[in-house]
Amino acid sequence: MLKKLFGFDSEKTTIRTEIIAGITTFLTMSYILAVNPSMFSMLDGMPMGAVFTSTALAAIVGCVMMAFWGKLPFGLAPGMGLNAFFVYSVCLGMGYTWQFALTAVFIEGFIFILLTVTNVREAIVNAIPLSMRNAIGAGIGLFIAFIGLESAGVIVSDSATLVALGDVKSGSALLAMIGLVITGFLYSRNFPGAILVGILLTMIIGIPMGVTEFKGILSKPESIAPIFCQFEWKNILTLDMLVIVFTFLFIDMFDTVGTLVGVCTKAGMVDKKGNIHRIKEAFMADAIATTAGAVLGTSTTTTYVESAAGVAQGGRSGLTAFSVACCFVVALFFSPLFLSIPAAATAPALIIVGLLMLEPIKHIPFDDFSESIPAFVCIIMMPLSYSISNGILLGMIIYVLMNIICGKHKKITPTMYILAVLFILKYIFI
Repeated sequence: MLKKLFGFDSEKTTIRTEIIAGITTFLTMSYILAVNPSMFSMLDGMPMGAVFTSTALAAIVGCVMMAFWGKLPFGLAPGMGLNAFFVYSVCLGMGYTWQFALTAVFIEGFIFILLTVTNVREAIVNAIPLSMRNAIGAGIGLFIAFIGLESAGVIVSDSATLVALGDVKSGSALLAMIGLVITGFLYSRNFPGAILVGILLTMIIGIPMGVTEFKGILSKPESIAPIFCQFEWKNILTLDMLVIVFTFLFIDMFDTVGTLVGVCTKAGMVDKKGNIHRIKEAFMADAIATTAGAVLGTSTTTTYVESAAGVAQGGRSGLTAFSVACCFVVALFFSPLFLSIPAAATAPALIIVGLLMLEPIKHIPFDDFSESIPAFVCIIMMPLSYSISNGILLGMIIYVLMNIICGKHKKITPTMYILAVLFILKYIFI
């Protein structure tokens, strides 16, 4: 039954492992339950309580779709970066209403469904060279490690050097370093559920340090009626709408592509040619979740790179995604308790998973510069531009140009040429 429902394989994993992996993924991505309401509260008519509920519901829909349809161990929720574009660019920057922005997200989700049905998204993934796929996994590793370090205050912004070392002698940064040592020790000893146990122990240690703030246990979910199915159709034929939808489309597509390719490669969930099993189903789950999220009143729902934490914990099937969905259901009623977990407690998990994600880098042919230079650009641009999609886009552009210059144009597929042109046009006009 589990194999039919979730693609569960008892020879590769266990029920206990899948559940622990799901809880681990949830804990590393649950920060969105705090970030999204805070961000959207800047817009008139979007109450924090309603946004919290819609965020959890969108995550539940996405994870359930990934569990039963995609049968892959990935968590979905409204995406970081995409929510910032929604609030700061479309609404506060361009002056459009949040209803208009939700309409753009709904249209984007519908387009994604069409692209998935017609196999366009799958063709794009299969067109990515093997060296670039390995680079995507390594780049994501550096990116999520950087996210963990930044969220805990270990790395901070600096006007002179862009980034600098935070105060690691006290507070959140010190707790993160303590948690890293604890989690690293547990992982090195092959302790069952090492990452999850590390998160919980770090959280407890943070109480006497004043970092973990206990916010309560139970709360009643608030109604999403003020933001449910609030669309605005009168401006959908404008140039701004076209640009907004296209931007949502690009960011979401290549964030999702990067996450699926990188994490699946690390988990060994690819065939000998590097193709991902059930990639079309995973894309469809992502597309439907985006459409449903817009109806529920939140920004683009996407596959989370933090899913790598659950995969590192042993998650291999849709049962992991279903466990993430169940955690979000519980979070609806225990939101104060889950929101008590500080960023410093999840940071060590992201740092260690970042290390584990670097493994595919050894398969990149570094002696062939037509392969290694584009791969390096892809890897380094993800953390430095704070974007998975930018790393992929720039890496692919350099890959095509390098191989044309080096006289190796025969190995470039027509799809790669088309993508490179589109990526260049994207940077010129958007």
